[in-house]
Amino acid sequence: MTTLTDAPTNTPTLKLPPLQLGKLTIDTPVVLAPMAGVTNRAFRRLCREYGGGLYVTEMVTARALVERNPESLRIISHDPDEEIRSIQIYGVDPATVRAAVRMVVDENLADHVDLNFGCPVPKVTRKGGGSALPWKTDLYTSIIEAATSEAAKGDIPLTVKMRIGIDKDHVTYLESAKIARDHGAAAVTLHARTAGQYYAGHSDWSAIATLREAMDDMPVLGNGDIFSAEDAIEMVEQTGAAGIMVGRGCQGRPWIFGDLQAAFEGREDRFRPGVRKVADTVYRHGELLTEFFEDEGKGMRDIRKHIAWYFKGYPVGGEIRSQLAQVPSLARLRELLDQLDLDLPYPGEGAEGTRGRAGHPKKTHVPDGWLDNRVMSDAHREMIKAAELDISGG
Repeated sequence: MTTLTDAPTNTPTLKLPPLQLGKLTIDTPVVLAPMAGVTNRAFRRLCREYGGGLYVTEMVTARALVERNPESLRIISHDPDEEIRSIQIYGVDPATVRAAVRMVVDENLADHVDLNFGCPVPKVTRKGGGSALPWKTDLYTSIIEAATSEAAKGDIPLTVKMRIGIDKDHVTYLESAKIARDHGAAAVTLHARTAGQYYAGHSDWSAIATLREAMDDMPVLGNGDIFSAEDAIEMVEQTGAAGIMVGRGCQGRPWIFGDLQAAFEGREDRFRPGVRKVADTVYRHGELLTEFFEDEGKGMRDIRKHIAWYFKGYPVGGEIRSQLAQVPSLARLRELLDQLDLDLPYPGEGAEGTRGRAGHPKKTHVPDGWLDNRVMSDAHREMIKAAELDISGG
């Protein structure tokens, strides 16, 4: 089946200028959101082959990077043809974050660094990390200052990703963005949900607009509920954002980056792959994962979680889905994919929309006394050191 189709003449488009991050020019103002277990080198390659943008690695903890953890070094590895090497770092200790960014600069490990302050995972926030951290203005400022000062030594643009706040009563994004700007950050990305919302419900794009109005001297990027090029256009039109970051919307759909580039270049064409193209992409993804992990077994274990995303809305039977979700080898993967009706076309609306698990809104767990004031106590300083876990989110 043809994978690139001429869209109806009423398909929305929006010509958007390139995104400028310090010395870097991103011709297509689209960023791949860091996602644990998803945005590794293999998946980034698939996405880059469809469209332009900035493709960020999975998150790596500052401590693991400084300690040269082998898996962390694998996470930040890039293909030779990745023109802009982008990594995301998570840290809670200013000294460790400083050392990690210094390592990136001194060893020429990346061209762009993003800092994660958006993780809503309970085992992080209950220790004061992730999206709970900006509430403590002194700690947050110290981390931003440490990171930006080291990045500046290598002329590496540094950006910050955050959420609206902990919950509706503890909003931090405006203050946090201004601190980042004042210390030389190149841009801020706002995931327009609170930590308490997790990934549930609707993101509040009006917060992106508010931030954009307050920060007219630096790029503001919008993140949340972008599952199509049309969503991206609507977000930019509503908020005035300089670009967008897409996360769950690209799971099982690397071609969305082709749609986004087309939309922001004012073109109406869109990718609408039939089963054959999806099957071929799944197999290639499996090959790239095997190469990335240097282990076919690991590659196959990793591809399994992608199966439901790739075939969302496609008339693929439950039995073969189950077998694909347990595939042990590349040979078996090819065999199962060839059993599909490869001539089936793109199924339409069923393949669109939300991907992955959104979770449910929940009370954000934070340390005892964390919300009493905006300044760290000695007890909290000791406790937060345990928050730097090798997990991700945002």
